[in-house]
Amino acid sequence: MARLPYLTRPDLPERDRDLLDRDINLHRLLAHSPAGARAFSHLSNWIRYQSALDARLRELVILQIGYCSQSAYEFSHHIKIGRDFGVSDKDVNALISETRGEDTLLSELDKIALRAARELVKHGAIEKDTLSSLKTLLSNQEIVELTMIASFYIGVVHLLASLDIDVETDHQPYLSEFPFADKQLHTTI
Repeated sequence: MARLPYLTRPDLPERDRDLLDRDINLHRLLAHSPAGARAFSHLSNWIRYQSALDARLRELVILQIGYCSQSAYEFSHHIKIGRDFGVSDKDVNALISETRGEDTLLSELDKIALRAARELVKHGAIEKDTLSSLKTLLSNQEIVELTMIASFYIGVVHLLASLDIDVETDHQPYLSEFPFADKQLHTTI
């Protein structure tokens, strides 16, 4: 149960009701701070629609963060979003296998980007060797954006956990489809 009440459109002044055009629990809590919600939405929209980073790769990185953090909300939402940007069920299963240290058929870039995401979650930074590997496959802009996006979503999972935001009923099936390994997830970087 969320630690603050979820707001609805009638709870908000007319000028802020657009904040709930996408009526999800995250937005319903962020609406307690309309200016903050707008800033959050602006960055989220840039990430989704204007970043130079390949959309499928971006979603894999976000899914890796959700999985490593065991953020049911983030993971379930980005399985749905990821499918819209080319992430397949095989990709999600491979991501889970990569997290356990198992070899997969993911591309070299996918594997290195997922490793970078795991390092950011576990150590707060991308390791030097991993960044060197990314430099051979991505432009400087893409590396900066991958790091920005991953860092933003690490913050999002902390926000979700701190406010104990509930996964909506329509997103629960994704968690059944791709369950977390256990409560003490052991990841291999």
